[in-house]
Amino acid sequence: MHKVEYPQAAIDFIMRRRGKLHIYEEIEPAKTALIVVDMQSAFVAEGAAIETPVAREIVPNINRLAAACREAGAMVAWVISTYGPKPEDYWPTFFDHVMSPEAAERFRGALIEGEESHAIYPPLDYVAGEAVISKNRFGAFIGSGGKLEETLRAAAIDTLIIAGTVTNMCCETTAREACMLNFKTIMVSDGNAGRNDEEHNAALSAFLIGMGDVHSTDDLIAMLDSAAS
Repeated sequence: MHKVEYPQAAIDFIMRRRGKLHIYEEIEPAKTALIVVDMQSAFVAEGAAIETPVAREIVPNINRLAAACREAGAMVAWVISTYGPKPEDYWPTFFDHVMSPEAAERFRGALIEGEESHAIYPPLDYVAGEAVISKNRFGAFIGSGGKLEETLRAAAIDTLIIAGTVTNMCCETTAREACMLNFKTIMVSDGNAGRNDEEHNAALSAFLIGMGDVHSTDDLIAMLDSAAS
């Protein structure tokens, strides 16, 4: 599990800006959705093509948080990366320029619909009937062609809890998009997984400074339980 630490300079800036560390200290479950990003076998399974090892360590926290959301009446939605086989799911800027041909083939091949590695990692407690939304970019809003936003607006959701992997890529991009679309957005400090502590903490710190909030799994469950009772 990541060791979560915010730089003192970031904390000092936040306190000057708003006088308190956290933005959102209460949750209204009926207007809240947990968004689980990219917790697919391609990223989470041991030895997977694009493995993020810490992602396995956050599975219990995501399951706990999902159960608390369901119990309190909040929505749980799953976002998955899909880069094929449809031609429109190919992302040329990323696959043709950011990555080498070999790396691009490995990355994309693991996330083609129908591949076993494309599926939600089996130890996660997905419940049949919960929304599963595909994206073909890092951000789940632009990457789903608006489907994620449409789903959330239809359910009168105004608050999002972001969990998943990779913290400073798809999770942070999705969280930033959500803020830009006026969703109150919270990233889960011990429910997101990055490649290392430095990248994880940098993403959380930047988000907490200027975009939204960051809370632990335990804090969010306590907030959900308090609201439900």
